[in-house]
Amino acid sequence: MNIHEYQAKAVLKGFGVPVPEGAPAFSCEEAVRAARSLGGESWVVKAQIHAGGRGKAGGVRLCHSLDEVKEAAESLLGTTLVTHQTGPAGKQVRRLYVEQGLDIAREFYLALLVDRQQECISFMASPDGGMDIEQVAADTPERILHRPAGNKTAAEMAAFLGLEGAQAAAFIKLAGELHTAFQEKDASLIELNPLVLTGEGRLIALDAKMAFDDNALYRQPDIVALRDPDEEDPRETEAAQYGLNFIQLDGNIGCMVNGAGLAMATMDIIQLKGEKPANFLDVGGGVTVEAVTEAFRLLFTDDRVKAVLVNIFGGIVRCDIIAGGLLGAVKTHEMRVPVVMRLVGTHEDEGRKLIRDAELDVRWAHDLDEAAAMAAAAARSAS
Repeated sequence: MNIHEYQAKAVLKGFGVPVPEGAPAFSCEEAVRAARSLGGESWVVKAQIHAGGRGKAGGVRLCHSLDEVKEAAESLLGTTLVTHQTGPAGKQVRRLYVEQGLDIAREFYLALLVDRQQECISFMASPDGGMDIEQVAADTPERILHRPAGNKTAAEMAAFLGLEGAQAAAFIKLAGELHTAFQEKDASLIELNPLVLTGEGRLIALDAKMAFDDNALYRQPDIVALRDPDEEDPRETEAAQYGLNFIQLDGNIGCMVNGAGLAMATMDIIQLKGEKPANFLDVGGGVTVEAVTEAFRLLFTDDRVKAVLVNIFGGIVRCDIIAGGLLGAVKTHEMRVPVVMRLVGTHEDEGRKLIRDAELDVRWAHDLDEAAAMAAAAARSAS
């Protein structure tokens, strides 16, 4: 789960992390009032969307008067920002964050993340803040320090960033506060890009991004309360209500699989056959007919889907439940695209019989390779 920048800063501020003064705004009038209450001679008006790259897309405006604040708010609210993370569809701006302007001397990159390779929480730091960290990693990997969180890590990072004396001490304190926030709030990512050093010598989190472990949200009600449904894919939200693991992708072959590993293998082989998956969809182990019906409905109502590949290796999941879900879906939604099925395992014969008796136009495959080839061919024919 992701939250907005202004929400992340409020969470981090509660742990002692220094952040600029600012206020959210949902209208032009609120933006002007926020700037007036903050005082000063300059303000930054920021679009609040769950995506990086806002600055390059024009979603961050530096203003030197209240009139400029109003103009920035008017030009951003209700518009759609297209960034490298949103894709061509972009995201509509419904919220703004008005923040005091700062005298920035240096910019750094600092992040905490779950390091799955080393099976720990790790820090990443770079003196090249404000830039695409992926590009820095590709062009100058020596400019990134990646270390497991530990007692000596913060001091090593401070030296790597060229901080000394009081600034190094402030950085070590800030790193400790971030680590505490990460653990106590069940975060999966905290990213400060940039973390800035002001002309006065203060370290401040100029931008902040936080993501949280969905599996731990049951013990973080205050974080759940920050959820913004407008920023989430409605199809993914709907799928979650049925216990389905669904992620929208940009391909043309809809996938339904049981088990995350099998789902990843299915998506890989689709790409080996020259096409792309339209989604990740793991129906899980304890799936019901109702949930499978919803899964098929999600696939049948996606205009980008040109073929559906069902790859079920029935163990806990029974094949007749998958078949029953398909029968339930076609009662209300046309099976408008070819459906290729590899249905193997528990109650396989019963599942196949249900589909044959319903006289549905399902194409049967003996193995995954054949299923992927058939789905790819069907998608190309339909395009």
